[in-house]
Amino acid sequence: MKRRGMLALAIGATATVALSGCAFGGGAPTSGETLKADGAGTGTITIWSWDVAATALKRLGADYEKAHKGTTIKVVDIGYDNAYDKISVGLQAGTGLPDMITLETDHNQGYLTQFPKGFADLSPVLGDKKADFDPFKWATGTGKDGVLRMAPWDSGTVGLYYRTDYFQAAGVDPSAVKTWDDLVAAGEKIKAATGHTLLTADLSAGGSLSMYLQQQGAGYFDDKGEITVNSPDAVRALTLLQTMQQKGLIKNAKGWDASVTSAKDGDSAVTPEAVWWIGTLEGEAPELSGRYAVRDLPVFDSSSAPTSNNGGSGLAIPAQAKNPQLAADFMAYVLANSGNQSSMMQKEGLFPAYLPSLKADFFEQPSDYFGGQKVFQTFARLTPKIPSITFTSDQSVASDAVTNAVGAAVLNGEDPKKALDDAAAQIANSTGRKIAG
Repeated sequence: MKRRGMLALAIGATATVALSGCAFGGGAPTSGETLKADGAGTGTITIWSWDVAATALKRLGADYEKAHKGTTIKVVDIGYDNAYDKISVGLQAGTGLPDMITLETDHNQGYLTQFPKGFADLSPVLGDKKADFDPFKWATGTGKDGVLRMAPWDSGTVGLYYRTDYFQAAGVDPSAVKTWDDLVAAGEKIKAATGHTLLTADLSAGGSLSMYLQQQGAGYFDDKGEITVNSPDAVRALTLLQTMQQKGLIKNAKGWDASVTSAKDGDSAVTPEAVWWIGTLEGEAPELSGRYAVRDLPVFDSSSAPTSNNGGSGLAIPAQAKNPQLAADFMAYVLANSGNQSSMMQKEGLFPAYLPSLKADFFEQPSDYFGGQKVFQTFARLTPKIPSITFTSDQSVASDAVTNAVGAAVLNGEDPKKALDDAAAQIANSTGRKIAG
């Protein structure tokens, strides 16, 4: 979901603290009803969601009811602030959860680790469609047993938004920018010519370091669950942020509102951000229409991807669901249907993780805001290239430590390797996990 990606580091900690207080498996059911492919259910289901996701489910729920007589889809907007507390309590107690819940991508592996049998096996319903979904989202919804339990919904595919007028004023050809080093050099030219910084970042929330890490196929942990926040990839990403700060190329904006205001004010030339930033720009800064374009992210080297991920969500069916078969059929109706996925992009701004839907006519349309560019085609092309990384139940602990490391290196000038080594040691001390290497 849009906006949530930017807030994940700030608010994810609260949710995961609640989760980490639960014993492994807790009181959650150890098994649930086996789902059937194309097994249309009857009766009523209740779904928990929030924001535009709840709006989309309500709209499609009404359509589903018309096409499937004898069914009722109840969508409850539980709000975001307490959502994960409610979900964690229900999993721990083994009761109290609805038939389906919304989960953001970065929470999937924490729940799968703590409650490995707390969610229904979705393989009978979606298993044959694995190749049709964003591979990163599919991987994060799959447990260590290889079973899909959180179905991909929307993707947070990242591109580089840039001010075409600033590049033109500085005589910089955007297509000539291949690497992050190239972009830093371009940023120096742009600042000299226009007085504007290269990019805006919330350094108090980690400066999007995790985004730069994932672009390199790395995360805070490896596939063994060992700590990798001080890996060479991480040091390279933090060194990039430090270099930009030392050259005066970063506008530090604390929080969502400050980041949006910075874009409206035209502080910076580029914004590395997810596809949902399109809606933010169009809604919050309509006066900048015609001054933006979107392209791939610059790369660190030939081994890094031209994109990353920030945000996105999925749907899961708790093992304690009272009507799991109807929930599964409605899930497939929402997520594995090109028309419905396309409609959620058009009406609610949810960029599909279901790849066939990206071939719909809507995604071929040029955008007036972006000077006639087919911006959604750019993100459609990038989505299958998002690198998969490992998330753990200690994600929030790592996020806090990394955020401190970003502050130490970028704001206070500490050596990036030392700052990240200190972060790794802090995580190891707090979690008992081993530092990789």
